[in-house]
Amino acid sequence: MSVLPHLLFFSSSPSAASRRIFPAAVLSNRSFSRTLELSPLLLATAAAAGPCFSCSRSLRRRTISSCSVMAPNLQVPIAEDVLSQARAYWVSRSLIAWNTNVDDYSVYLYASKGAKLMVMETGIEGHDVKFQLELDECGLPENVTEKFPHIMNYKAFKVPCAMDVKNILKCQLAIVAFSDDGQLNNATGLQLPGVLDDMFAYNGPLGAVFSKDAIRLYLWAPTAHVVNVFLYKDPSGGKPFKCLQLEERNGVWSALGPKSWEGCYYVYEVLVYHPSTSQVETCIVNDPYARGISSDGMRTLLVDIDCENLKPTDWDKLVYEKPDLKSFSDISLYELHIRDFSASDGSVHPDFQGGYLAFTCEDSAGIVHLKRLRNAGLTHVHLLPSFHFAGVDDNKENWKSIDYVEMEKLPPDSDKQQSAVESIKDKDGYNWGYNPVLWGVPKGSYATNPNGPCRILEFRKMIQALNRIGLRVVLDVVYNHLHGSGPNDETSVLDKVVPGYYLRRNSDGFIEHSTCMNNTASEHFMVERLILDDLLCWAVAYKVDGFRFDLMGHIMKSTMMKAKYALQSLSVDANGVDGTKIYIYGEGWDFGEVANNMRGINSSQFNISGTGIGCFNDRIRDAVLGGSPFGHPLQQGFVTGLSLQPNGHDHGDKPITERMLSSSAEHIQVGLAANLRDFVLTSHSGEPMKGCEIVTHSGVPVAYALSPTETVNYVSAHDNETLFDIVSLKTPMEISIDDRCRINHLATSIIALSQGIPFFHAGDEMLRSKSLDRDSFNSGDWFNRLDFSYESNNWGVGLPPREKNEKNWPLMKPRLANPSFKPQKHHIHAAVANFEDMLKIRYSSPLFRLRTANATQERVRFHNVGPSWVPGSIVMSIEDGHEGRPGMAQLDPIYSFIVVVFNSSPTEVSLSIPALTTRRLQLHPIQMKSRDDLVKKASYERASGCFTIPQRTTSVFVEGRRN
Repeated sequence: MSVLPHLLFFSSSPSAASRRIFPAAVLSNRSFSRTLELSPLLLATAAAAGPCFSCSRSLRRRTISSCSVMAPNLQVPIAEDVLSQARAYWVSRSLIAWNTNVDDYSVYLYASKGAKLMVMETGIEGHDVKFQLELDECGLPENVTEKFPHIMNYKAFKVPCAMDVKNILKCQLAIVAFSDDGQLNNATGLQLPGVLDDMFAYNGPLGAVFSKDAIRLYLWAPTAHVVNVFLYKDPSGGKPFKCLQLEERNGVWSALGPKSWEGCYYVYEVLVYHPSTSQVETCIVNDPYARGISSDGMRTLLVDIDCENLKPTDWDKLVYEKPDLKSFSDISLYELHIRDFSASDGSVHPDFQGGYLAFTCEDSAGIVHLKRLRNAGLTHVHLLPSFHFAGVDDNKENWKSIDYVEMEKLPPDSDKQQSAVESIKDKDGYNWGYNPVLWGVPKGSYATNPNGPCRILEFRKMIQALNRIGLRVVLDVVYNHLHGSGPNDETSVLDKVVPGYYLRRNSDGFIEHSTCMNNTASEHFMVERLILDDLLCWAVAYKVDGFRFDLMGHIMKSTMMKAKYALQSLSVDANGVDGTKIYIYGEGWDFGEVANNMRGINSSQFNISGTGIGCFNDRIRDAVLGGSPFGHPLQQGFVTGLSLQPNGHDHGDKPITERMLSSSAEHIQVGLAANLRDFVLTSHSGEPMKGCEIVTHSGVPVAYALSPTETVNYVSAHDNETLFDIVSLKTPMEISIDDRCRINHLATSIIALSQGIPFFHAGDEMLRSKSLDRDSFNSGDWFNRLDFSYESNNWGVGLPPREKNEKNWPLMKPRLANPSFKPQKHHIHAAVANFEDMLKIRYSSPLFRLRTANATQERVRFHNVGPSWVPGSIVMSIEDGHEGRPGMAQLDPIYSFIVVVFNSSPTEVSLSIPALTTRRLQLHPIQMKSRDDLVKKASYERASGCFTIPQRTTSVFVEGRRN
């Protein structure tokens, strides 16, 4: 079977408003249930398979006899689809919560094993059991409202002690209220995660467990009627050589098999009631704990990932080869897509291009570039999703491609390139990968052979190769949603195994889609457990050095804290991993159904502070560039000309733009101080203010962090336009390409020299362009190309794809058509060299990487502040102590004082800073040798404390220690 590519859009941007929100699954409005069908797979193979199918033949007899079709002679006094909804919550073994008016009403619970419940004129028919429920006047207990705060005001109903809850939970359920005269007043289905957690929370083995002589399979599926396993010799096609019915014990199904199964494939057949169809369904599904799969993504590989044959040479010694990391404050992050890295790199072997093994090609242009950045100080490569995701066929022979020769002939502002890319976008080899199917398996399209265990070995070789060139590796994990749901979607896994449990649902029982598709519910015990188990697998089995959590705000804070503790508890002796070196961070956006802690305390920016977990800082991004990714594309910011060099967009009159510019400078200063909540600086009004007292235009506090490593500063990422593209949009049409390149560098230098964790999008240091595409998740190699030969930055390869960009084509077309916008090779070389300089400067002194909030407040100061500030300039000083003198400790053996001046003005500025007079400052030695002749003109006059800084330049001055 092949994975059908659909619903492929994903963009992890920090706003619900920017997302394409897919509608909830349309639920059937059936008045009666169909007869249960036996699995077509089972029917097709029963005759050939012999006695091992006896369990399923008896199952067929049972299900057919118990599920005969009922006549739909129905008159409905309430909404016809009422039983397709689930507005009540079974929250524990003894309690059901329902937001209904029950004064003078009798409430009953109905259950039908064969899913035959029907709303009749006289009430509910088709049930196997019926129980009356008693109103609990005490209401819902605290432990329930803490777990489900969105239902805290619901009424509570007692479940009778005599009820066989374990078996009733396998049924179609309805809760119904009748008036005194017997009229049906209200009815609905039930959501079950609470009671499933209460009764079936499980910490034992799951997945395939290997021992010396046997393999045992475990599947958590407490609502399933029957679970069978089919085993195959081959990754696709053919008939199963074995079928077994698993045995259930307290919701966990298991089967024992011989060690000879290793290397074979299997799928589960789960017979289970599914609330999305209101029927008992027969679902063919992968193991949620799969560690290997077939190339079609539809069979699980029985593979022991601890097997020596799947380890590169000296794999178990890698922990001792990893690059040194003394503190998380020393981290710098480089966000890279696996395919982008080498798909267009001619120096990589064709079989390795776009895949894991490209990172093992030591002399390729891409690896040479990474080594160059590492030698300048870069510490971590952040890889976009590399688990098994939908949207890209694992079989490369099925891919389609465009004609590059013909595309190169087209004008830079043509719409034909995007049309060609759009025509094959779901059939090529490209996708960012934010379409999770199975979290715990490496993606097969990046492997040289997607079948068998090849992907496991090659993934490990990639990690090992990056570690050996001095770079640690972060994985982008996407636990906030899943690509598929329902019983019929081939990419659906978890929702087939325990329907209605893994995915978060709204008050009507329909799946939440605020993350763009099928939100998961980490507040449910077994969802959280799967997340933690998956993280530990990647950390231990693949020796990953960190994790970036996509839409982390949709994950509960308690889950993130458990993840941090579990990872950082790993030890070299016990696990072959030093967990204290594993850094985790993510997107703390607060929106959707979890906003304002509506589903519990979530991992939003403000909630996560104080945990040591990093959060992306969108405040510094918006202040540096202007507006936000969701505002007008011409809205300017600190580096793009706001107030100082207008682009024609109506920002307001001069006083307004001046206030906007000073506000942007404040936000940047807070970011430069690690976005610390309690950092005190002087505002543009001259008043001292804490970072949390300075607010955005929407009234939200700018600062949220309590320690520097909780802030991840950035100006661009895979989402939205590249840095070069956004600069090209926001700056005036008439400025030169030289100026645009300087602005690009100015923006990256703000991030590189900030306290906290700096984050860079791969290619920003090479002026990377996506031809102005704001969302290139499925725009193919054409728009996403990286050129490590520095020949081109990919600007002007056509108008970007219509779907996300067409409304801005009128702005884009004249820019793309204008040859002066395109950088030349010397511009790209200069940009890379300047970026290297900034990294070298950052790592030339520990003062740029302060470890605590106290150290930051004590040592970092901002000058040129208050009402008399010189617009467009930020002056930051960082002071060190002196050995043997009272006061602050000495951190830097070379420099005792550092001053950084950011000048975003289109002209040279002179800044007299009285507090910095008599300092023995000189331009940083790295900048004195820079390829940038302009920065060499920056100067400092000791007597007056006057700094003279060239236009659009970042200058760093240092005071060396006396001998």
